[in-house]
Amino acid sequence: MVFSRVRASSGLPCAQADLDHVERIVTASGTSFARGMRILPADRRQAMFAVYAFCRQVDDIADGDAGVADPMAALKDWHQRIDRLYEGVATDALDRILIVAIHRYQLQAKDFHDVIDGMAMDCGAPIVAPDEATLDLYCDRVASAVGRLSVCVFGDSSDNARRVAYHLGRALQLTNILRDIAEDADRGRLYLPSELLTRFDVPKDPHEALYAHGLDHVARILAERAKDHFRAAKAAMQMCDSRAMRPARMMAASYSPILSALEKRGWKTPDIAPKVSKPWRKLRTLAAYVK
Repeated sequence: MVFSRVRASSGLPCAQADLDHVERIVTASGTSFARGMRILPADRRQAMFAVYAFCRQVDDIADGDAGVADPMAALKDWHQRIDRLYEGVATDALDRILIVAIHRYQLQAKDFHDVIDGMAMDCGAPIVAPDEATLDLYCDRVASAVGRLSVCVFGDSSDNARRVAYHLGRALQLTNILRDIAEDADRGRLYLPSELLTRFDVPKDPHEALYAHGLDHVARILAERAKDHFRAAKAAMQMCDSRAMRPARMMAASYSPILSALEKRGWKTPDIAPKVSKPWRKLRTLAAYVK
């Protein structure tokens, strides 16, 4: 692999133009992700930018923001593109950086494919009242799979680090779901599990569910599950490389107050934004790519 202009040795061995291109994808998204990742060394930060850019592109396809005529076909193309990366075949700047990141940090192809499959679940007919197993699979694909890629880039690929990804991904995704019930309803989506909706007599229609009497009970049960996952993630972090877990600790610290604010507000008025203390609003570093 030949590069015309190569980044300084502290970063990934990639062309500066490629690194700049991927960073522009991150900054153009308007997320605070770029600022949050500045705690990482240059090479790991650049690799995370590439992982984020991948997630951003497939998420835009699923949400209909990529301007493609057939989102499912576009996601299928991404499956093939990932396979080609593991054969060393690159077609653009993002591919070239992903290939370097894959080899340097031993990123697993299955995790990339899982993310794409998660985005595919949001294509076509909206997700409405999935059963518990489907909801957990969705959380694993769109959040925990991203976490599995991330912890490797952060510097810990141990079984305990994968447990962090498993639990923290689910904690963040459940928090997002609980925060975005009203926004999701506007898109015809309802991610709350059908079993709980039935138990508390909540309609499975997204808009009708918004002000159902039992919605608060359903949401508080999911909030308890999210807190359980936060606790399990914290316990797993203590058995990992402390320095590598800094970004994961920051994500947990930024989302826990959101969940607390949601619980304080409750879900009788889910269209009213919860009041989150200002110091934590600025730390929501990975919100854009876990949902």
